[in-house]
Amino acid sequence: MSTTGIIIGILVAAVLLVFAEMYRELHTFRVTRYQVASPKLAGEKTWVFLSDLHNQVYGVNNCRLIDAVKKESPDLILIGGDMLVGKNGHSYEPALACVKELVKIAPVYYANGNHEERMKLKPQKYDQSYALYREKLLNLGVHLLENESTVLSDESKVRLTGLEIPLECYTHLKRREMPEGAIKERIGNRDPEAFQVLLAHNPSYMKEYLAWGADLILSGHLHGGMVRIPGIGGVIGPDFVLFPKYSGEMRRVGDQTVIVSKGLGTHTIHIRLFNPAEVVVLSLNNC
Repeated sequence: MSTTGIIIGILVAAVLLVFAEMYRELHTFRVTRYQVASPKLAGEKTWVFLSDLHNQVYGVNNCRLIDAVKKESPDLILIGGDMLVGKNGHSYEPALACVKELVKIAPVYYANGNHEERMKLKPQKYDQSYALYREKLLNLGVHLLENESTVLSDESKVRLTGLEIPLECYTHLKRREMPEGAIKERIGNRDPEAFQVLLAHNPSYMKEYLAWGADLILSGHLHGGMVRIPGIGGVIGPDFVLFPKYSGEMRRVGDQTVIVSKGLGTHTIHIRLFNPAEVVVLSLNNC
């Protein structure tokens, strides 16, 4: 075989391996574990954080995902939005079926992402689908945090807040500035005495979330940057912004903790490479 033939063979094999890996990552997920410590916490807790399922189904009735969550025996389950696909022609039923199983495991606290939010703000365009979905979630006992807060009734004073940012903050290609005062107008001030958790879907506004003062910020939205480069991170998000600062990791900023999920599903552009979907498990303690 000629040198050219060998090179072509190697390139073809490499391309096939890349596509095989992409296929694998689009149909599997892993469990990612993080430790979160704060003197405001009492005792040890286990939380599961899920984001960006986008109607993805892992096994019959999402059995593989449900089993993975159940195995962790979580004290509560946090959902960071985009469990469904907010587009005409897409049903919310796969997301609802998944949540129906999750509430059997632990209390579920759900903050919306941009897909739920646009269905909510444009009810006629989406045939009132969000109102129906919301009603069914509430009937399941889900705690919806739509620019709302709740304090957990345990020995720790933990305050969970779900934030919905302006829909125009989800435009493609260019990051729009958050209107001044937009966060406080929606959710008020943080509680400095509590361990303040902020569920805020879009990590592009992490600077603003940190300034608001949450102890723990949980985001998603960028699907891990679709393709990840070791040592660099995500390459491009669904908003087509290159090399987002936060795309799928945990970082500590002073005494604040930021966790961005790589998500569980995809939509429109179905790409994952070196970027497996994930279930995020948080182990919390006061050490």
